[in-house]
Amino acid sequence: MRISLSNLEFFGFHGLYEGEKKIGNQFLVDIQIDFTPTVSIVDELDQTIDYVLVYNKVKEIMDTPTPLLETLVCKIADQILIDHAIADKVFVQITKQKLAILSFIGDTSVAIERIRN
Repeated sequence: MRISLSNLEFFGFHGLYEGEKKIGNQFLVDIQIDFTPTVSIVDELDQTIDYVLVYNKVKEIMDTPTPLLETLVCKIADQILIDHAIADKVFVQITKQKLAILSFIGDTSVAIERIRN
């Protein structure tokens, strides 16, 4: 089974450069969590992954200024696996929407996939 949280919008002060730390930027976060339910038909919240809890943890992490997006995706993926024992695999992607690069049109993103060992 898979739970997805898509296009979560956060404003944050992530980045290496002083301008990024002062002005901030808009970020999009996409998450996919694959899990194996312990029952054949999921009909109770405690039999699945509560996406409200996932969102709240992502918000907490995204609210903390961090120099690298690579650090953020790792923290989010690892925390989801820690918090949700039934999670088998997590994919996290963070997109920085506006880069402070002259003439750069587009966005950039960093992604990670973690599999429970």
